[in-house]
Amino acid sequence: MTGARILVIKLGALGDFVLATGPFAAIRQHHADAEITLLTTPPFAAMARQTGFFDHVWDFGRPQKARLRGYLKLYTHLRKARFDRVYDLQTSDRSSFYRHFTGKVEWSGIARGCSHPHRNPDRDSMHTLDRQAEQLRDAGIMSTPPPDLDWAAADIGRYNLPESYALLVPGGSAHRPAKRWPAANYGRLAQALWKQGILPVVLGAGAEQALADQIEEVCPDAVSFVDRTDFTDIICLARDARLAIGNDTGPMHLAAAAGCPSLVLFSAESAPALCAPRGQNVTILQQNDLANLSIDIVFAQLNL
Repeated sequence: MTGARILVIKLGALGDFVLATGPFAAIRQHHADAEITLLTTPPFAAMARQTGFFDHVWDFGRPQKARLRGYLKLYTHLRKARFDRVYDLQTSDRSSFYRHFTGKVEWSGIARGCSHPHRNPDRDSMHTLDRQAEQLRDAGIMSTPPPDLDWAAADIGRYNLPESYALLVPGGSAHRPAKRWPAANYGRLAQALWKQGILPVVLGAGAEQALADQIEEVCPDAVSFVDRTDFTDIICLARDARLAIGNDTGPMHLAAAAGCPSLVLFSAESAPALCAPRGQNVTILQQNDLANLSIDIVFAQLNL
């Protein structure tokens, strides 16, 4: 499809977006001469532009239900663009509905009646990256690489970190607290790291400062970078870190895909077989109730 106009849909969330960087690369390689547009949401627009995979990034892919103006804007853009093919990597009811906005166009996804459906009846039992790779194969893209964040660049010298530091990610979905290992345990782990000569660096945003405060109460030598990093900063910090440890949450996908040795803690709330971070050196540790996961077991997995 030389000179084609291609639309890729990926609205979020962070972990899924990181995993989708492999499919993004595959689509760009397959459509080297195409004009490719990504439809996403504001949190991921800047990172999407930095990847270099897209000619255009639209960040209005999830209008509020009560805002007719937002849907009209989306409809107008999708109609006027006259895309030749759409790769729906979100594959939700919302994104499938957008097929009604594009007009008659080749469509890879699960929208009813689409030209290139992902027909696997077990698709919901597949890991996100494997599912998307198979979806692309059904659309003629035969090879999908793993997530690759080599495009990311940021000046992390401003943080004045020592040579040996570890990233701690104690947060996660606020409405799913069972996905979090207790902050006090992260504090005791931070103590153990500090005794090994490794500076504990706590990542997070917003209300997760309270978790960083709890960690610093136990380990005053830990430092909080809560609200001090964007996604690209985290990638670049992870490249140089000794290790990263955290819950099943988006920043751990960034660390893992950046090549950082990563230990990811899962509870019974989510299934690593479906959504675990992918990277060169990723260890998954699962306990049904993370409150029962001992610090000794976690520390032993770090192989320090």
